[in-house]
Amino acid sequence: MRYLETYSNDPEYNLSFEEYCFKYLPLEDEEYVFLWINSPAVIIGKNQNARREINSEYFATHDLKLIRRITGGGAVYHDLNNLNFSFVTKVKGLAQIDFKSYYQPIVNALRAIGVEAELSGRNDVTIDGLKCIGASQSIWHNRVLSNGCILFDVQLTELAKALNPDPSKLETKGVKSVRSRITNIKPHLKQEIDVLEFKAELLRQIFALRGEEPREYKLSEQELAGVNKVYNERFSRASWNWGRDLGAAYYHKRRFPSGSVELSFDLENAGDEAKARVKNLKIYGDFFGIREVSELEERLEGIPLSEEEMLEAISDLPLKEIIGAVSAEELVEIFFMT
Repeated sequence: MRYLETYSNDPEYNLSFEEYCFKYLPLEDEEYVFLWINSPAVIIGKNQNARREINSEYFATHDLKLIRRITGGGAVYHDLNNLNFSFVTKVKGLAQIDFKSYYQPIVNALRAIGVEAELSGRNDVTIDGLKCIGASQSIWHNRVLSNGCILFDVQLTELAKALNPDPSKLETKGVKSVRSRITNIKPHLKQEIDVLEFKAELLRQIFALRGEEPREYKLSEQELAGVNKVYNERFSRASWNWGRDLGAAYYHKRRFPSGSVELSFDLENAGDEAKARVKNLKIYGDFFGIREVSELEERLEGIPLSEEEMLEAISDLPLKEIIGAVSAEELVEIFFMT
């Protein structure tokens, strides 16, 4: 394994660096890890509705960036006192989302420095039941990107103000606010260190657990030009980060163990139930999938508002690979929620 350095705190550049390394660095003989720190920003999951995940009033008065990552999952707040990690590896076994296999090294490294962390739920790492890491994952051409946000000493008050958490998600956790279910790692350490010292120690432990010494892979000028190309074509663009807000007439949402699924749509001939058809469909959520949600949207666009016809239209789609462990029947039911 080699480690990488972005040498930047710009969240748009760092997400560009991550995508380029995930998709294009040679993986024949190497795998990669990098630990990186962002200036204040909110990072949302690939399929989330940006405007519903943030506190718009807070954004309007604070110098925050919003960036959409290429992995699924939920929104997270970054500042200069939290640490982000990314592993770029080859697929191990089946090409499917698998947090346990890929995140155990981080848990083991934390335990090695005295933090009693453990994997919890679908994609969290916790200390005494409180979340300290939120993780996400993407699979592309037999490559796996496993990343996460480590709450080292983040400003929890600012985090709570910037995000607009889903109340139903908090209810499933049995808590009243996002602050009451998370914790920083720094208070759990036995010695006083800052985030840069923590980064260096965590990196050392990741390699030590593999019986290796840290070795850096430095991107060539050509590879760095590739990073800048990703930056210019994706992460610097509002069209990617914020997405389109179609202002649809209907918005239905349901939470499943594998994540939330949100349907935003209009109805053509809405006043005539027999002739009503789905229009301007957009599917949002914090689910994890290895295929594009646009496949599902295209199948249901223009379809009659009929359970039977909807089920028929998506009967051959591998829904688990698109929106997680949600059945076709459960998905179609969301259209008819009141």
